[in-house]
Amino acid sequence: MISLEDLFQLMNKIDRLNQRLEVLDHANMNPEAPFGWLDSPDVMKLLKISSRTLQSYRDNGILPFSKMGGKVFFKRSDVEAILEKNRVDTY
Repeated sequence: MISLEDLFQLMNKIDRLNQRLEVLDHANMNPEAPFGWLDSPDVMKLLKISSRTLQSYRDNGILPFSKMGGKVFFKRSDVEAILEKNRVDTY
C-alpha cells in the first residue's frame, strides 16, 4: 500500500522525468541541428525561456555559445549539462 503523499511524490518525479525526456527527444530529433548544435530559437523552446533570459545566460557565461555570420549557436551537450547541473532530486 502506498500513501497519498508518496503517490504525489512519485507522480511529480515521473512528470519531471518526462519533461527532461521531451527536451532530449526534441534535441535529438531536430534535423535542423547539424553536428549537435542548436540555434537560439531551439534553445529557447527547449528550456522554455525568453530571448532576454538566453541573452543573460550568454552574458553571464552560464551557457557557452558560438557565433557565425550574426547567428548564435549552442552545443546540445552544453544545454543538457545545464539541465543536469540544475536538477533537483526530491525524495
